[in-house]
Amino acid sequence: MAGDETGDLAEAFLREPRRYTSHQVAEMAGVPVYRARRFWRALGFPNVADDAVEFTDSDVEALKTLIGMVSDGVYDEEHVLLMARSLGRATARLAESQAELGAEALDQAGVPLAERPKAWRRRAERVVPDLARLLTYSWQRQLAAAAGRLAVQDMSTVRLAVGFADLVGFTRLSRQITETELATLVDRFEGRSADAVTSYGGRVVKTLGDSVLFVADKSHAAAEIGLRLLETHARDRGMPQLRVGLAAGPVIWRMGDVFGTTVNLASRLTALALPGTILADPELAEELEGDRAFGLRPVNRLSVRGLGELAPFTVARVENP
Repeated sequence: MAGDETGDLAEAFLREPRRYTSHQVAEMAGVPVYRARRFWRALGFPNVADDAVEFTDSDVEALKTLIGMVSDGVYDEEHVLLMARSLGRATARLAESQAELGAEALDQAGVPLAERPKAWRRRAERVVPDLARLLTYSWQRQLAAAAGRLAVQDMSTVRLAVGFADLVGFTRLSRQITETELATLVDRFEGRSADAVTSYGGRVVKTLGDSVLFVADKSHAAAEIGLRLLETHARDRGMPQLRVGLAAGPVIWRMGDVFGTTVNLASRLTALALPGTILADPELAEELEGDRAFGLRPVNRLSVRGLGELAPFTVARVENP
């Protein structure tokens, strides 16, 4: 009975019946099953038993679409696999967070465990169409913005201002509060950090619970974001102090993530910054020189692990410049 309930629940979210095995789907898409499984694994889906009836008509269409992008020359197969991995990672995280929110809503409503499968099916019927529309809308907006940036940018020489913001003493604090309190604190930190970054034209690359990595096209924007992060979280009495590291220079931008010496430098400077302060590398500080919105103060030369000695600057806001 439990297995039937799980199957019914899966189909409630898939919104169509499962009727095919992996071999049948591969045959309908016109590819050997080993090739079909490469695409499924890239999307984050595990292999299933040969006789398992797990696939829907949408699985067939999705596989045909991926194969078609290769055969039409839109991408080569390796690029399609990279795209599929990126899509799989992003949607897996999105799905986990939405499922958690759904579970919390059922908890708050006091729905008994025995009634959860039926409640989940009702929820699927109500929210899946809306979420699908919002997902498409948000993705198209983000794609338009990203394509607009890259259309006028040489991918081999991307230059950005990179920032890390890190909660001081987070590990110690996490041992002193309950799991519920910790989850609430992380939600507040990530939400307010994202607001501060995006409100000034920056882009959140990733969050890691107690830290956020962001980028901006200009050093002024990165410095403003760093200060806004400090100011925003300082108003929250329950939030640990923040410290920020900034660096400017060439970065490797790949599949939604950034790499390279500039990123490493921003991370190292964050670890060296005092609580409640911003530490910037000389290149970013030089770009801020003459900008009356910020006050720069050199600090003693520091040994930056893996990068040698550096003479960084603190960045502060100048009131009424």
